Amino acid sequence: MTSRTARAAEPPSPNLLREMQGSIAVLTLNRPSARNSLSEGLIAELHAALNDISDDASVRAVVIAANGSTFSAGHDMKELTARRTDADGGRAYFAEIMNACSAMMQAIVHLPKPVVAAVQGVATAAGCQLVASCDLAVASEAATFATPGVDIGLFCSTPMVALSRNIPRKQAMEMLLTGEPVSATTARDIGLVNRVVDAGGERDAAIALAKKVALKSAYTVKLGKAAFYRQAEMSLADAYRYAAGVMAENMMACDAEEGISAFIEKRDPKWQDR
Repeated sequence: MTSRTARAAEPPSPNLLREMQGSIAVLTLNRPSARNSLSEGLIAELHAALNDISDDASVRAVVIAANGSTFSAGHDMKELTARRTDADGGRAYFAEIMNACSAMMQAIVHLPKPVVAAVQGVATAAGCQLVASCDLAVASEAATFATPGVDIGLFCSTPMVALSRNIPRKQAMEMLLTGEPVSATTARDIGLVNRVVDAGGERDAAIALAKKVALKSAYTVKLGKAAFYRQAEMSLADAYRYAAGVMAENMMACDAEEGISAFIEKRDPKWQDR
């Protein structure tokens, strides 16, 4: 067998890699040659992995990272453009992909475990949306963020949803209307990422941050994450009424009773995750 034949026989690399770092599931976008663009396949694999993790008690937090120099360049424009030859010009497929991507982003928000983005490089359009959809984000000092769809006549409307829920309106509109990238430090200052670290240290820093949260009661984190996103869409009065009910429910939990007792007795709590 020639080396060329041997190379041809090798199976393609998976779009998404998954590994465990203790109780942390690390999901790595693995399309570096395509700048980790969110193809139909990658969107489906990422959504499936999130669904699988949702009820897995061994996973207490998730890190989403990427291989290569780009975190994600957004949607796979070559894949989308190829469907313009469809009978409807691609309309049905475009709607299908946008809805599938939106559902995957919402799966991150609805996951009952914290999700941390580890951004090593460029995150644009739906790639920026992916970062904004995560609960927490750690960025390399080399990372940049942009919603540049306006430059190619395609306003970043779906990335806008996550972006506008993370950063102030004026900054969101500037990113959306100009398409210009912002640096990692600017992203931190406007609230898109939590912290900036030395280049190459973002994955370890994201895992370390995830491990801090993983030490808490999984029940409490699940309850709190769901409450955070739900109350954010309410009026002030409704949010307080809702949050008061959540606090009362939380007080009845075994872990709240244990945690308060441990605090009073000056000892470490022993979580039962219920």
